Amino acid sequence: QVQLVESGGGLVQPGGSLRLSCAASGRTLSIVSMGWFRQAPGKERELVAAIRKSGESIWYMPYYSNSVKGRFTVSGDNAQNTVYLQMNSLKPEDTAVYYCAASEGWGNFRRATDYNYWGQGTQVTVSS
Repeated sequence: QVQLVESGGGLVQPGGSLRLSCAASGRTLSIVSMGWFRQAPGKERELVAAIRKSGESIWYMPYYSNSVKGRFTVSGDNAQNTVYLQMNSLKPEDTAVYYCAASEGWGNFRRATDYNYWGQGTQVTVSS
């Protein structure tokens, strides 16, 4: 089993920045991909960023959806099994509950169904 705990959400003005963190514990060696999804009210959960993991400490092949490319950065901390989502130039349409997820599979990583474990979610609100 893998446990995921997110932190870092909050209220920010348009154009501002936030950094989300996702700390993984448990059977972390089994993790192949980590993803950040978001879900706004009345909308489907969508992938915004993901990153592959090799062994305990190598993070590679970041992926971004078109809606966040150039504004968001996903990265991994080698020592703490933590994945970050740095969000810059935030827009009101980025408002959503953000979830981190972990996958143990080597196949697709762009669908919510590709992920085995989920965090509890953290609210991000972009408003003036």
